[in-house]
Amino acid sequence: MNFELTKEYVEHIEELIELKNRDAIRAELEDWYPADITQLLIELETEPAKYLITQLDTQPAAEILADLDPNDRKEFLKHFTSEEISRYVNVFDSDDAVDLLNEQPIRIREEVIALLEDREQARFILDLLHYDEDVAGGLMQKELVKANVNWNVNETIEELRQQAEDVGRVYTVYVVDDYGKLLGTLSLKKIVLAHKNTKIESLYEKDVIYVETYRPAEEVAELMQRYDLDALPVVNVQGKLLGRITIDDVVDFITEQASSGTMAMAGITGEVEVDDTIWEQTKARLPWLLVGMMGGILAAKFISFFEGDLKMVPAMAAFIPIIGSTGGNVGIQTSSIILQSLAEKSGMDDSLTQRLIRMFAVAFINGIIISCIVFGFNLLIGNEIKLAIVVSTALLSVVFLASFMGTITPIFLNKVGINPAVASGPFITTANDLIGYGVYFGIAHVLLQL
Repeated sequence: MNFELTKEYVEHIEELIELKNRDAIRAELEDWYPADITQLLIELETEPAKYLITQLDTQPAAEILADLDPNDRKEFLKHFTSEEISRYVNVFDSDDAVDLLNEQPIRIREEVIALLEDREQARFILDLLHYDEDVAGGLMQKELVKANVNWNVNETIEELRQQAEDVGRVYTVYVVDDYGKLLGTLSLKKIVLAHKNTKIESLYEKDVIYVETYRPAEEVAELMQRYDLDALPVVNVQGKLLGRITIDDVVDFITEQASSGTMAMAGITGEVEVDDTIWEQTKARLPWLLVGMMGGILAAKFISFFEGDLKMVPAMAAFIPIIGSTGGNVGIQTSSIILQSLAEKSGMDDSLTQRLIRMFAVAFINGIIISCIVFGFNLLIGNEIKLAIVVSTALLSVVFLASFMGTITPIFLNKVGINPAVASGPFITTANDLIGYGVYFGIAHVLLQL
């Protein structure tokens, strides 16, 4: 069934909640997916939303809480007791449970863990809590299925039946030795087709891609994308199997990174939501707006030095915006490509010289095309040929210089520890304005003999 959330439907649910009509609410929502109910929950005030979620079965209610934005969930769960929270955490995957508990005050976190009925879940959570969220250990979940290399197929099937009860999705079976060290993987197909007395030792694949707990999340995402993995085993420094990272967790991470990158390129720092307070949104946007403003003031002051030239050839003023915007666009385009390669750790094995050669080749082609178009435009509107040459030559030079700045700036900022995604835009725009105007008026001096 296609879910369509309308204002009328939200009002209808609010009426049922106000009447405390539990049966009617459950009947309304029984065909909806948890992700759809999450959207409904967001539209409700806190108390009605709490009433709604408490009328659902524990499993779908837990999925809804897992889907909520972390900031929204943190505020929402302030209205729940530790005992109420533990009811849902009890059925969470261990990695989702840790994410939720890390959002809570220490007292609530400890109370929830103490109240968990599933003590294995409590142990899993305690194992994961000490990992940072941006490393493999922070992304992994403890729930998985594994088989001892010394078992036969019949023993393995019996064990897997028990293990799989706590695992939402079984992507593969991990093979370990008597000490828990990861040896390889085993497909379910091989288990099903093999004779019951066949030893696992003769069935499993020894080539296995894994990641250590301390590896950064970016490396995990890159590995799973490169090899098209649904799940990735996580080991400690001794090679002992500790957990697995599933594709849904990596997709969440990639989505968050993409969102952060988009905000950063727009000059917005921190995590900003559309419904954040005015002050929070102002703090996130203002710093780099001020940097851009200072760059604009410098550019305006720089142009004022050539006021005499503009009086002699007023037509030059008409092309100042083209010089500035072209340099800015070229610089941002180039820096975006460099930022992507820095983020993905791909294509960065090339030397700086190789990247500059490639950049200059692209800049030459783009610059020639743009310059020819502007040259033709000048002749078409009747400007002097000398002015047309000045503008076209300046544009070609600006494209080269802007490409150079767009390549060097993010690499330099990354080296000195400044976030290049945030800082590149203001720095490149300011530098390109100053350099572009200097080149423009410098060429005019030479060719027009001002």
